[in-house]
Amino acid sequence: MRRVPVLVPVLCAVLALLSSCAWSGTEEEGGRLPAAPTGVTAAAGSATSVHVMWNAVAAGHGIRGYEVYRGPTKVKEVPGSAHMVDVTMLRPSTAYAFTVRARDTDGQLGPPSKEARATTPADMAADHSAPTRPGRAEGRAVGSRAVQLSWSGATDDLDVVSYDIYQGDTKIHSVGASQTATVVTGLRPGTRYAFTVRARDAAGNLSPATAAVRVTTPGTDDGRGTAPTAFRATTHPADGAYYLDLSWVPPRADGVVAEYQVQLDGRPATSLVYGGSPPRDRATYSFYLGREAGVGHRVRIRGRLPDGTWGGFSAERTVTTGGRG
Repeated sequence: MRRVPVLVPVLCAVLALLSSCAWSGTEEEGGRLPAAPTGVTAAAGSATSVHVMWNAVAAGHGIRGYEVYRGPTKVKEVPGSAHMVDVTMLRPSTAYAFTVRARDTDGQLGPPSKEARATTPADMAADHSAPTRPGRAEGRAVGSRAVQLSWSGATDDLDVVSYDIYQGDTKIHSVGASQTATVVTGLRPGTRYAFTVRARDAAGNLSPATAAVRVTTPGTDDGRGTAPTAFRATTHPADGAYYLDLSWVPPRADGVVAEYQVQLDGRPATSLVYGGSPPRDRATYSFYLGREAGVGHRVRIRGRLPDGTWGGFSAERTVTTGGRG
């Protein structure tokens, strides 16, 4: 019996000159895809909502955002600075499965995470009474980048379903009713934080917030890792006056920096808040200095990071009205 030659390996070797015969889906023309998010959890927040959380994904070009799926359907999209979301408009007493995918700043969408499952409780539509305020909220630093929070349980005329944790005015975490402690991660060394806790029932009623728990993480942060870079400052004349022209590269942060503070001669001079899509590459800004020539100024800038704290100041520049800066 005549043997038939095996051509597949030869063909694959030839095609490998153009593309991989065993493409794994982990790379595209734009580069390696973001990894699948890990640590995905889902917990019912009310009869019609589920709180989904995940760990941040590292990517060479940065993460632009995350997409959250309920089964095969995309239900939420959040910026790269967010690692949690409340999925709403769900049905009571229903089981759901969620996955999360990361999209990088090149627009590439990574693979889905492992499924996280949650079941919403029964509807309590007639419930208009909020739970009591959780008590004895306390906190302590766990290393330089995490804080452990604890509180005593709240009560409700029916049932407490979850506890929401806030950093300042922003909800940053949620845990089930059986938990009265949690660890908040992703913090900065040497930074003061304030946290509060609120209880939520199945109807979505929120309790009053606890007294603020204020914790300062240990260590030092010289700000260099969170400061704007390539900072430049010049002046230009216009209509008999002088203006300060600034440009910089936004700090690398886990998310988008949309607010900046300009410090002039050691004091806050002005601030700017970008709406829409803040610049990710080089940013620019100009403002009025005065009408007198030959006046020297020192200027630097810092951004408010996605976690709500201020980043480090840029290098300080010296300019002179009517001069080259």
